[in-house]
Amino acid sequence: MKILLYNPDNGVTRNFMPHLWMFLLQALTPPGHEVLLVDGNAQPMDEAGIAQFVRDNNIGLVGIGAMTRMIAKAYRMADAVRATGVPVVMGGPHVTEMADEALGRDGGPRHADAVALGEADATWPRIVEDAARGQLKDVYAPVDAFGQESKPSLKEYPVIPWQSIDLKQFNLVPKAATGLLQKIGEGWGSFRIIPVESGRGCPYGCEFCTVTGFFGDAIRFRTNESVVSELLLLKARARKEKGQMAVFFIDDNFAINIKRTKSLLRDIIAAGAQVHWVAQISANLLRDEELVDLIADSGGKWIFIGMESIDPANLKDVNKGFNKPGEYASVLERLAARNVYAITSFIFGMDNDTVGAAERTLEQVRTWPPGLPIFGLLTPLPATPLYKRLEKAGRLTRPKHWQEFIPFAMAHTPLKMTIEEAHAEVNYGWEQAYSPEALAAAVESLNDQPLGYRVNIFLARLCFRGIYFPMLGKMAWVKVIAQNRRTIFKLVREGFKPGAWRGAPARIPAMPVPVVEAGEALSQSTREGRAIAVSAD
Repeated sequence: MKILLYNPDNGVTRNFMPHLWMFLLQALTPPGHEVLLVDGNAQPMDEAGIAQFVRDNNIGLVGIGAMTRMIAKAYRMADAVRATGVPVVMGGPHVTEMADEALGRDGGPRHADAVALGEADATWPRIVEDAARGQLKDVYAPVDAFGQESKPSLKEYPVIPWQSIDLKQFNLVPKAATGLLQKIGEGWGSFRIIPVESGRGCPYGCEFCTVTGFFGDAIRFRTNESVVSELLLLKARARKEKGQMAVFFIDDNFAINIKRTKSLLRDIIAAGAQVHWVAQISANLLRDEELVDLIADSGGKWIFIGMESIDPANLKDVNKGFNKPGEYASVLERLAARNVYAITSFIFGMDNDTVGAAERTLEQVRTWPPGLPIFGLLTPLPATPLYKRLEKAGRLTRPKHWQEFIPFAMAHTPLKMTIEEAHAEVNYGWEQAYSPEALAAAVESLNDQPLGYRVNIFLARLCFRGIYFPMLGKMAWVKVIAQNRRTIFKLVREGFKPGAWRGAPARIPAMPVPVVEAGEALSQSTREGRAIAVSAD
């Protein structure tokens, strides 16, 4: 049987990397079946397109995984597939919490022939075999012999054959530039960001987050050997293709167990498995000097930190009082001292936010080492404590907001500002943080570093700008380049100076950080970014 695993875009925004669940389920598929992978972010399709793909490729089963922000598109695509007579199984955190919606048991249309609840590592092989026999059940739940929910141990983790998987659709390098860029340094003919997990679960339960509900509060880890072997596979493939691979560790909190994380990073270094990597790590855990040294030495380049707010009252309201705004600056200085920088996520529209919250936040951001600030709005996702609280208080304005995805739009009424004012705050944050003046200031702040670091922060800022200001056409890029022409010309001129790309980076002294209570969950922007599909991602 031919199986299609499909991850939708949401028709509005696109992701910059593939989702792990497709590769993981492909590796878990029983022998005798062929699995095709399509990520809608890399290969855009509409309903007619996926129906034609299913017919042309004689597909016998389609698996669709999606986050809440993608679910409306996922349902439309599932409907198109089912209209061809091919069964659809859906999974992920949204479907896990809203199974009746997917199965049409809530009075709405049916979108799936079957749903996989929770982590599908154990249930996926049964789903495939049942589909091959034409005997799909409505619901597949990971339960033990006593009917209790069962979470898979990651000790026996499937080997994902990165050396042979077709990754062409995920190459971020334009085809026209491939030949030339292959000759630069070790080769830049391809560049891919690959998701890897080393563990699952989060013990904290932030009010807005779906992770604890989906993966549970018990932390489970892969063996160090398993992770290191995977990195070596990716590194070898990149070298063979004269390209580059970066890794995004999608763990809910990569350093939740500092002792284990240090052990893993030491093993990565010892095996020569260093690749450039990004991970989500709590600010409080980054006080550990040895941990930060190991992050830098093992290839860590960017750390995603869910700061959420600079207001302690806001953090307490969403059960994230363990974040301490007073230590944000020193944590970022500690990373910058090793030339590791941060993606800092903030949420507007919290209950204690008032007009001017964005500017007050930016006043702090401007004093920190340059990074990638991102801004979002507090969003009540289904079945989260936040959703239940707002529903009980009668504050939801769009109770089923996921049925019509509108990016950066509130779905409830804030307490101390209007919905329109909240929208204005997030717009102000993005406009100011990614203006030509802000990009120039970020580059200038690294004047004591080799040119490569300044080019890196400039290109990263340009790309992250596209999260809020879509740059999907040539004219959009021409406009952005024109707006930033002074900074671009300055970098180009410096690039021709002798030694501009060489030299040891200057170290910035890290400020001491007071010891406060530990713990952090995911940020607003990634609150369900890892728990997104039929299995784990």
